Amino acid sequence: MSSPSSSQSGAPSAWSVVQPFVLGGASGMVATAVIQPVDMVKVRIQLAGEGVAAAASRPSPFSIASSIVRAHGVASLYTGLSAGLLRQATYTTARMGLFNTFMERIQRDGTKASMLQRAMAGLAAGGLGAFVGNPCDLALIRMQADGLLPAAQRSNYSSVVDAITRIARDEGVLSLWKGCGPTIVRAMALNLGMLSTYSEAKSRLEPVLGKNSTTTAFGASAIAGFFASAFSLPFDFLKTRLQKQKPDPTTGRMLYSGTVDCAIKVFKKEGPRAFYK
Repeated sequence: MSSPSSSQSGAPSAWSVVQPFVLGGASGMVATAVIQPVDMVKVRIQLAGEGVAAAASRPSPFSIASSIVRAHGVASLYTGLSAGLLRQATYTTARMGLFNTFMERIQRDGTKASMLQRAMAGLAAGGLGAFVGNPCDLALIRMQADGLLPAAQRSNYSSVVDAITRIARDEGVLSLWKGCGPTIVRAMALNLGMLSTYSEAKSRLEPVLGKNSTTTAFGASAIAGFFASAFSLPFDFLKTRLQKQKPDPTTGRMLYSGTVDCAIKVFKKEGPRAFYK
């Protein structure tokens, strides 16, 4: 007699274990391929006016995008795409997979997870995923910021592998985790913002738009996304500034010694609104 299948015995199949990781990573990679130009513009905006007084004029997203296209062509909006895809293959794969794994462990005895348990699972998964994906995130920022440097100082990375290899060789392996602190906090804030507002927004919209309707789900997701961005954007800004910096060619010193130093210098020089670039 043949042995019972994994489904009959109650043991999870290999696919059921890896499915959340695979689908999470794949969905993140598709999203990155679509929004890469927007991310490119966002990073350039965050780096624009570094160290310049708050009163100075700020470029708009449209002026940034048009200047990139004029200087380097439409394809340049996709600079760093390989790093963005690999980041999703690591960060989103880990985040989505770990969240589902944590939830299965919490609910394995048949009890429903509480809001606090879901929040803690989301925060832990987001933080761990961000740590795993930080080298790719760093490579993405370096590739997108490279065009801002004088031609003689550009690294001209050919791919994410080239960027990671050269950064590790020139600055040390641990440098691949530059900006890891705000990256982790950003991921946790993003997840917390989504978790803390989606259910509330959905319950407020259901009497108006209908229970379990597509419109309600879309509206609640949009509201949750707005608050998630509001919570996480300051940390995303600090992450970008820290990951972009390189040692000064003359002194060998960094502009920012860490997250707190970066936040203080930006606040003093560029004002509080800079954190929401």
